[in-house]
Amino acid sequence: MAGFEAIAVTSRAILGVIEDARPADFERARFRLFQSVDMDSPREGFAEGISLYLYRVTFNTTRRNMPPRRDPITGTRRRPPVPLDLHFLLTAWAADAGQQQRLLGWAVRTLEDTPILPAGFLNRFAPGGQDVFEPSETVELVGETLTLQDLENIWEVAKARQQPSLGYVARQVAIDSTLDSSEEGQVHARAVQTRESGTGTLLPV
Repeated sequence: MAGFEAIAVTSRAILGVIEDARPADFERARFRLFQSVDMDSPREGFAEGISLYLYRVTFNTTRRNMPPRRDPITGTRRRPPVPLDLHFLLTAWAADAGQQQRLLGWAVRTLEDTPILPAGFLNRFAPGGQDVFEPSETVELVGETLTLQDLENIWEVAKARQQPSLGYVARQVAIDSTLDSSEEGQVHARAVQTRESGTGTLLPV
């Protein structure tokens, strides 16, 4: 399972999918991870491009109770991973409305063509060349329909600058534990207390 860097690595990888596919028509485009403050006033030098804003992180309920795992190298039993869903807002920015809409359409088509991010691709964006995701791991990227209320809440910090955007969810990003999970000893006997005497007796299991 992935380490604690998995959230940041997944975010960078999603932008990497788009940037790697950039055609010559969008040579001026830039690709950045945003925080809420950037939605109100994009950073200088970002006149045209695609932003990715992680606005929400939730527990993945379909895999919430994952079993403990063993380290593939040491065999150590680890505590269960925490599966997360990462909710993103993808936004196109441009001075011209037509160019902005072209950017958005191209970005959506690009992500739709790459719905599964394999470990090899994800690890390209890990810091220091480390492998954050194990070879068997993948992250699923799907479109998410946002209600008008959802969009209003997200853009609360920048109502005057609200831009055409789409929601995406990166599913089942499992954060692994580095702590050992000590196995409890097996029960060999059980205590039975009689009602009359109040004394206890050990019986074999």
